[in-house]
Amino acid sequence: MVKTGLVRAIDEGKLKGLRVGAICNPTSVDAKLRHLADLLHQAEGVKLAALFGPEHGVRGDVQYLEEVHGTVDPRTGVPEHSLYGQDFASLTPRDEHLQSLDALVFDIQDVGSRYYTYLATMGLCMQAAERNGLRFVVLDRPNPIGGASVEGGVVHEGFESFVGLWPIAARHGLTAGECALLLKGEFGIDCDLDVIEMDGWLRDMLFDQTGLPWILPSPNMPTLDTALVYPGLCLLEGTNEAVRLGVACIVHARAQDPAKFAWRTEKYEFVETIPAIDLLAGSEAFRRGVEAGKSVTQLCDAWDAECDAFVRTRSTYLLY
Repeated sequence: MVKTGLVRAIDEGKLKGLRVGAICNPTSVDAKLRHLADLLHQAEGVKLAALFGPEHGVRGDVQYLEEVHGTVDPRTGVPEHSLYGQDFASLTPRDEHLQSLDALVFDIQDVGSRYYTYLATMGLCMQAAERNGLRFVVLDRPNPIGGASVEGGVVHEGFESFVGLWPIAARHGLTAGECALLLKGEFGIDCDLDVIEMDGWLRDMLFDQTGLPWILPSPNMPTLDTALVYPGLCLLEGTNEAVRLGVACIVHARAQDPAKFAWRTEKYEFVETIPAIDLLAGSEAFRRGVEAGKSVTQLCDAWDAECDAFVRTRSTYLLY
């Protein structure tokens, strides 16, 4: 069984002597389903002083776009703060909630796709840690769809959003810890970073080979199979199409019924001025390619050069 950074941090006393704020959600559990918040609250020599929850909250009981501030976690009695709300500013911890802390501890299961916003949350929290002089600790977890494959569009300048704040490929092949090292090394987030590595994880592993329990990272991510198709199917969020039987990708959806197919035009992830598909793909090139009638192979070939450059960049930061 893979031993996560959470287990190592608790077993080896990695956080002793620190007053910490934990960035966590329902996936932040060990193999016995014990939650990070509870483990830190009980850990000798550690003071759990604040909890920060992304969308759906620390325990998974927060509604969509509901901001939580000034509430108390019922199990630990620790103040809980939201990292998801009505505007982009809500995605970052408030400075006043960090003043009494020594460190921020991040432990959330990602699904291996840039569009999935937990690693963007991590990056924003790293910036907050740098701004407030805090240590930032990542308790590493597996990339559930493996760390060997890199695919899809890389975010271009001018197309940054919560589904892509930095030039990272759609399927990035990184763990959270590796991504944190990349953000610090390449994109100027100069926080005091500490990655607690896993034991036993290999890059070609899928999640069902780790021996760890699958905890839903969000309500619409029920299985590993969902995570495996997400880097492709999430692009449909940039259209008026729903994920349905017979629609394998945008090119097929447009070919089936060109008259009904349209790009999504409403605000997406707090951005109003750029089409959602461009934010997801990382630039306008994919959308223009689809409109020009390019094949799936041609569209993917256009991404390959971007991915090759990203693979070279990320190689410096691989831990496993």
